[in-house]
Amino acid sequence: MTATDQQIAFIGLGNMGSGMAANLAKAGFSVSAFDLDPAAVAAVADAGVKAEASAAEAVRTAQVVITMLPAGQHVRQVVEESVLGGLSQGGLLIDCSTIDVATAREIAARAAEHGLAAVDAPVSGGVAAAQAGGLTFMVGGSEGAFTRAQPILSAMGKAVIHAGEAGAGQAAKICNNMLLAITMIGTCEAFAMAQRLGLDPQRFFDISSRASGQNWSMTSYCPVPGPVPQSPANRGYQPGFAGAMMLKDLKLALQAASQSGASIPLGAHAETLYQLFVNQGGATQDFSGIFNLISGSTEHKP
Repeated sequence: MTATDQQIAFIGLGNMGSGMAANLAKAGFSVSAFDLDPAAVAAVADAGVKAEASAAEAVRTAQVVITMLPAGQHVRQVVEESVLGGLSQGGLLIDCSTIDVATAREIAARAAEHGLAAVDAPVSGGVAAAQAGGLTFMVGGSEGAFTRAQPILSAMGKAVIHAGEAGAGQAAKICNNMLLAITMIGTCEAFAMAQRLGLDPQRFFDISSRASGQNWSMTSYCPVPGPVPQSPANRGYQPGFAGAMMLKDLKLALQAASQSGASIPLGAHAETLYQLFVNQGGATQDFSGIFNLISGSTEHKP
């Protein structure tokens, strides 16, 4: 059986999952999908994805199940209620949600008890990358499970990287996004201070993007309008990657740090600032919109 001969059940068709499921169908996979929102299921039907009335129905004829859900509790519920009893022995579970490491490991263990392979494969890249098939997958699981998941994930992304055993994908995602939040806040502070000191944002970008302050948050996702045309700052901070989602990942980072004994003073401060950003209306704005909070500006708010 080739990779595309496998029937895939895709559970969770939010902003990310809808584009991912559509790209699997575009790549030639047979995809059945379910979401609690009937409109989301209807939308992917136009992309060649078969709509199902429940998660159990989607799983019933599948060899592979992909979940893309809000939190660990949702993944655990779908796995317990629909996957463990519905996916045949030898099947593969790929969880692309961003959840806590402990739950990812628990789900992998439960899958193994039922003769299933499992990987945790959270993504980086945001909505645009999900739609364009340009995601990066950080994958935790055995070498054998990773090898099976790789061609499926490659149909949805530009990079598929094996991070280690079960839970390692989630660990990589949490650490990566904590670093992203910290560098975004630092970049916002630098641009805000540059403006206060009379520097034109474009001129500061031209200098710092070629100097030691250069970082991804500046050169690929600049939080002020102008220097990087594709950044959300140029479309009223429409996500992208919403502030509420960044706050969720930072809370996962704090939980992981507490459980592992890691010291993350900057990560903890980033969580405080993103909580404030969300409380002040930033939940549905792109996470780079925290520039307005840091600068005290209302000029670029939608």
